[in-house]
Amino acid sequence: MTATDGIGRLLVVVPTYNEAATVRKVVERLRSAVPAATVLIVDDASPDGTGEIAEGLAELDPHVHVLHRAHKDGLGRAYVSGFRWGLERAFDTLVEMDADGSHQPEELPHLLAVLPDADLVLGSRYVRGGQVLDWPWHRQLLSRGGNLYTRMALGVPLHDVTGGYRAYRATALRQLSLDTVASAGYCFQVDLAWRAVRAGLRVAEVPITFVERTEGTSKMSGAIVREALWQVTRWAIAYRIGQLRSRRAGG
Repeated sequence: MTATDGIGRLLVVVPTYNEAATVRKVVERLRSAVPAATVLIVDDASPDGTGEIAEGLAELDPHVHVLHRAHKDGLGRAYVSGFRWGLERAFDTLVEMDADGSHQPEELPHLLAVLPDADLVLGSRYVRGGQVLDWPWHRQLLSRGGNLYTRMALGVPLHDVTGGYRAYRATALRQLSLDTVASAGYCFQVDLAWRAVRAGLRVAEVPITFVERTEGTSKMSGAIVREALWQVTRWAIAYRIGQLRSRRAGG
């Protein structure tokens, strides 16, 4: 038995923007760790030549494909484009993975091993056995605080709702109404996890070791943090108002 038994055709979606220094290594490690995986690199017209490197990988390996987008349009929209590509081609399992090496491809089998009993598996930094390496204290505080705020505001019973290392069943993604996903940035992760919880899907968390990138430049910024905070607050207010209206209507 292997981690890919029982999960059908597997697609790993890897969005890129200026990841020329890391994308080759990540794809090679991924193909070695999970040979059954097909890789889709979704490149947002990277000016550093990432798209050309991706095309070179695809020429050498028929399990690697490239989806070029016209311009940088946000992480969430890149993933939605990749998911649509995979669903149109009848993949059964779709995985999110960063291109910067922070998500270790060698840990993907751990996520896939749990998927037969779940609809969505989150690679979690904040469950027992999970950890973050080489982050400064303020970055860890921001991440843990953001997860705590999201759990309290939305009532999501998950420890790492903002993480981006995930495995979805295709059937689950089809239930999450991707056409209505408007989250372009990192709050996309919160959006889909919250949708899964509200839809009654089985969501599991598996410990991972998140490693701070050693090459390239982080895309995290104050604007991204503010967008995520505003979106979560807006969703929480709308959700609580909806709950109150439902209770009044029922009473």
